[in-house]
Amino acid sequence: MSDVYPVEKRSAVMRRVKGRDTTPELKVRRALTALGARYRLHRKDLPGTPDIVLPGRRLALFVHGCFWHGHDCARGARVPKGNRDYWVAKVARNRARDAWSRSALDAAGWRVEVVWECELKDAAGLRERLAELLSPGNTGERAG
Repeated sequence: MSDVYPVEKRSAVMRRVKGRDTTPELKVRRALTALGARYRLHRKDLPGTPDIVLPGRRLALFVHGCFWHGHDCARGARVPKGNRDYWVAKVARNRARDAWSRSALDAAGWRVEVVWECELKDAAGLRERLAELLSPGNTGERAG
């Protein structure tokens, strides 16, 4: 199946895809602010430029879109029919970069958490998860 747009139009559409201040990211930031957390945005001096950084807690948060980062939910598992090889490779590159960023941050002593776009549908669950991350005794170790 060929693209429904000419090359110039497709290029313009893709240029409009934002990498920061996205709606999912803004939702997470609002929830953190409501919990009284103070944070920094897009720290370029850290591997992978995390979306949200809580320096005092040594916590880096990435807010990932399910499609762009290949989440295992319904939206993330979807692969466009047109130019399929390109999209499979694109998501694979994103996932490899995410894994590298996470391991580099771990090695530097940072806790790393990923908030997926699909998790934002449950506002109470998101608030609970963020509150747990911000709790004083939380070192990032999970039971089980």
